[in-house]
Amino acid sequence: MKKRTIQKLAALPLIAVLLTSSLTACQTKASDNTLTPVTLNEVAHSIFYAPQYVAIELGYFEEEGIDLTLVNGAGADKVMTALVSGDADIGFMGSEASIYTYAGGAEDYAVNFAQLTQRAGNFLVGREPDSNFNWDKLKGTKVLGGRAGGMPQMVFEYILKKNGIDPKLDLTIDQSISFGLTAAAFTSDDSNYTVEFEPFATGLELEGSGYVVASLGTDSGYVPYTAYSAKKSYLSAHPEVIQKFTNAIQKGLDYVNSHSAEEIAKVIQPQFKETPLGNITAIVERYKSQDTWKEDTIFEEQSFELLQNILEEAGELPKRVPYKDLVTTEFAEKAKK
Repeated sequence: MKKRTIQKLAALPLIAVLLTSSLTACQTKASDNTLTPVTLNEVAHSIFYAPQYVAIELGYFEEEGIDLTLVNGAGADKVMTALVSGDADIGFMGSEASIYTYAGGAEDYAVNFAQLTQRAGNFLVGREPDSNFNWDKLKGTKVLGGRAGGMPQMVFEYILKKNGIDPKLDLTIDQSISFGLTAAAFTSDDSNYTVEFEPFATGLELEGSGYVVASLGTDSGYVPYTAYSAKKSYLSAHPEVIQKFTNAIQKGLDYVNSHSAEEIAKVIQPQFKETPLGNITAIVERYKSQDTWKEDTIFEEQSFELLQNILEEAGELPKRVPYKDLVTTEFAEKAKK
């Protein structure tokens, strides 16, 4: 029997349902004395992370001897806080958080050991359908953006700069609204666009309040958007747990890369009970079509340097940090075999 933790957020009718489903944190089957308990704190509960939920629902963690507890951190900063404090064994978030922690002088810093996504998972939503959208149309507009220093906002600014748009001068980016609440705000404020993850983007379309006009994942190119990390001390003390965890994630990746969107949607539906199967299928297909998920969990040095380039351009990188300190590929390479 599965235990579930649900966070409720107040919003407009359909958005409220989607918010509730996206912020539902699920846990694996009841504890067994033969399983090792592991607490995973995730940055958000989103269909964007489908391989992880496939691994949960198909029992891949139990197969590897792990009794997984999944907690929704609702933001990379909060996930890192839980990891550093010991409230979580493994954190799942944008790797920029590990860079900030390391650059801040932490001795027992977080080390990234497995990458999951290789594209941004958010979309630009406008007030009207626009099949001829180009980024120049954002000049002079107001956009609901993300937290300063977070991957969603930095990738958005990276795309703007690639298209010759100054994020500070050519448009207004409202960063005052909390993570997960921008879709609800968009239905009642004066913004022209909003940057949204799924299922919020599709929710706005179904409600007739907004329309996806661009994919940040497509326009930013391959970016190491989210990865798993653990404190250096935990990696050293529990390498066998990290290996088993990585093996389970690799199995989840293998499944999503070899099955249809409908098959994936049926597997992960228990994680998003308030979202109709058809909607989950459409969202999974949207992510599959833009090559969102890696084939393996290896976090390559080239990707790490690109991440640092993005942080530098955003003015969020106090100094460049060494790949060899913040990334290990040992577990990902073994899981791939």
